Amino acid sequence: MGLVRRAWWAVLDWCYAIRWQVQSLGPTTADDYLDGDGQPVVVIPGVYETWHFMRPLMDALHDRGHPVHVLASLRHNLRPVPISAAEVMSSIEELDLRNVLLVTHSKGGLIGKYAMAHLDHDGRLDRMVAVSTPFGGSVYANLAPVPHLRAFRAADPVLAGLARELDANRRITSVYGVFDTLIPGGSALAGATNVRVPVGGHFRILGDARARDAVLEAVARR
Repeated sequence: MGLVRRAWWAVLDWCYAIRWQVQSLGPTTADDYLDGDGQPVVVIPGVYETWHFMRPLMDALHDRGHPVHVLASLRHNLRPVPISAAEVMSSIEELDLRNVLLVTHSKGGLIGKYAMAHLDHDGRLDRMVAVSTPFGGSVYANLAPVPHLRAFRAADPVLAGLARELDANRRITSVYGVFDTLIPGGSALAGATNVRVPVGGHFRILGDARARDAVLEAVARR
C-alpha cells in the first residue's frame, strides 16, 4: 500500500472525525433510538468520542428493530478502562437490560471486553461487535503525551491482562480496515471472528457502507 494512499486516507480520516465532532452538537438525541423489539444494543465509543460518532451504525441497527442505548455518563471516554467498564455494567444493570449486544469503536472494544471478562456476573452480556479496537495496543501510544493515551501501549497492565483473557474472544467479532491511522498493527483478535474490510482509516470506517454491512452481518449471526 503506497505512502500517498495512506496519507490521503489519513486526511480523510481526520476530516471525518472533525465532521462528527461538529455534528454531535446537532438535534438528534439518544431517546430517538430507544424503541424496537430486537436484541438490545449498547454502544460504546472510543476515546475523545461522544456517542454521536456511532450514529451511522446506530441508525442501521435501529432501522432493523434494535433498541439502541447510549451511556452519556462516559462523556468523552477519558477514564481508565476498568472504571469505564464498571460504569457500563452499572448502567446496564440499572436499565435491567439482558441479552445485551455491545457495539463498540476503538477503546470502546477494550471496555466491552473488560466488562465481559471481569464484570458480567449475572450473564447480561451476549456478544460484542468491535470496530477498529486496539486489542494488541498501538505503537503510537509509546509517544503519547498524556496517560489516557499511553494506556494503549501493548505493555500496559490492563491491556496485557486483557490479552491473556481468551475465553471472551469467541463471543467477539472484530471488524477493521486494511489500514488504520492509529492502530498500524491492526485489530485481529485470536479466537474471535475477524472481519477485514477494504476501508482505510480509524474513524471513517464507522460511516463506510461495507463496514456497516459487516457489522450488521455479525449482529445477525447468533
